[in-house]
Amino acid sequence: MDIQAQREVARLLASLRRDGRQQSGLATGLVPPDKATAYKIAGLVAEELGWPVRGWKIAAMKEEMQKALRTDSPIYGRVYFIKPTPLTVERAKLASPIPEVEYQAKLGIDLPPREKPYSVEEVTEAVVSLHPGLELAECRFIHDAAFPPLPAILADGAGSGTIIYGPPIEDWRKRDIAGQEATLASNGKLRRKGTAAAALDHPMVPLTWLANELSRTGVGMKAGEMVSTGTLTGMLAPKAGETYIADFGPFGSVEVAFT
Repeated sequence: MDIQAQREVARLLASLRRDGRQQSGLATGLVPPDKATAYKIAGLVAEELGWPVRGWKIAAMKEEMQKALRTDSPIYGRVYFIKPTPLTVERAKLASPIPEVEYQAKLGIDLPPREKPYSVEEVTEAVVSLHPGLELAECRFIHDAAFPPLPAILADGAGSGTIIYGPPIEDWRKRDIAGQEATLASNGKLRRKGTAAAALDHPMVPLTWLANELSRTGVGMKAGEMVSTGTLTGMLAPKAGETYIADFGPFGSVEVAFT
């Protein structure tokens, strides 16, 4: 795929994201041939938008979610919107939103590209705060029979939307982050539950993976960025009139209402 075609896809995806629109499918000639090209296009989308990159999302750390998302490795995308809890959004203005219960890690220092891989210990030290949160994922492609292959989704930021975060977890390095059960309820009804241990091992594991992926590709991460580290509870499609609450027990809760 030549650079002209890459830029054409980037302009399209930037336009869809800017206007809050979706489309059915993607012309075969515009589907990126592989993940590497898809991530390059995602970078071009960021250039086209000109929006500050506020953070990153990670998905599919383990095999079960990889199968669901049609990938053989974890995936990532840029995030442009980060909001504190509680958040109210208009369902009709979002692109197939999916609320996912996730830990949000905020960086206190840069993690720039370098030759030596980052260790879990280094990345953990770089985190200034860890928060309970929700990722409100969105997709610029309609989920229909023409839904394009994974590389098109990666070019779209791996379905990134908005990070919603709660207050920082006190002394998080000393607490049982991996073992704490998190639940997702809608209108008071329990819908999902899970733990970081089962879904991610620990939030610092996917964060370290991302630090090394972005280092390897010459991108890096910056202080102040927030990273949504991967769903603990799977994916649900909300309806207007529903309020979702992610409850992390003693670590706090996060709420999003769909009007």
